Amino acid sequence: MEAENCTQVSKFLLLGLSDDPELQPMFFGLFLSMCLVTVLGNLLIILAVSSDSHLHTPMYFFLSNLSFNDICFISTTVPKMLVNIQAQKKGISYIECLAQAYFLSTFAGMDNFLLTMMAYDRFVAICHPLSYTVIMNPRFCVLLILLSWFIIFWVSLIDILLVRRLNFSTSTEIPHFFCGLAQLLNVATSDTLINNIFLYVSTALLGMFPMTGILFSYSQIVSSLMKMSSVASKYKAFSTCGSHLCVVCLFYGTGLVEYLTSAVTHSSLRTMIASMMYTVVTPMLNPFIYSLRNKDVKGALGRLLSRAAPCP
Repeated sequence: MEAENCTQVSKFLLLGLSDDPELQPMFFGLFLSMCLVTVLGNLLIILAVSSDSHLHTPMYFFLSNLSFNDICFISTTVPKMLVNIQAQKKGISYIECLAQAYFLSTFAGMDNFLLTMMAYDRFVAICHPLSYTVIMNPRFCVLLILLSWFIIFWVSLIDILLVRRLNFSTSTEIPHFFCGLAQLLNVATSDTLINNIFLYVSTALLGMFPMTGILFSYSQIVSSLMKMSSVASKYKAFSTCGSHLCVVCLFYGTGLVEYLTSAVTHSSLRTMIASMMYTVVTPMLNPFIYSLRNKDVKGALGRLLSRAAPCP
């Protein structure tokens, strides 16, 4: 079939997890439940942080931004899939597909930056406690957020503009339940060398520098903890990092599994399951990790729910 210019392609076909019609109600219920739990859980974190003055600190400011980003992250992929399942269709328009790929890349990159900021916050709090309020002032925290949005906005935009140069055949099938940059490059009919180079370089840089920052922060934290003589002081200091460490391991662990699965195996089902863990399960588990492991957040959620409960 002769390739057409990408501007002439009206839609793509998202093949989804399965063609079996008997499984569609189960998938619909499963993903709808996970989406609702993710939105509700992260929304509760945002409300708890904003309503409790004890949580008006840099660490929880970054946490509320992470929760907001996770709501946007899951809202990029799951709602369209639910609509397709309900309507028994697989189509997604060309513009919708590019928009989905753009926002997916943006929110994934922003999660990366936010986890790095939270690691730096813990590094300053434990290693430089006397200078904490001076270094992590509100203006600096807001500047970090804005700078991260600025960087990821332009990187993702360049990725999408490069995709618009590509050609696709009519009725292109994407063996996935969402449009991502990697999926679009795999189904393009024209040369994707420039796209792949930019994607690999940007992913390496935006992944390497944040990961290096996280590793450096925790190496300094561990070094400072080793110098403390009191076991109680060590435990109290490191306990503030527990939730963040769990989220970091979950985020990078599922991301690594997704990358290795797509690189090693040719099974589209295994790749989709790995992607589901990264794009759906991780945002859903984050609020549970922080609410169950963090006493301050747990207390704030309790006070928020008690105020919201009707009086007898």
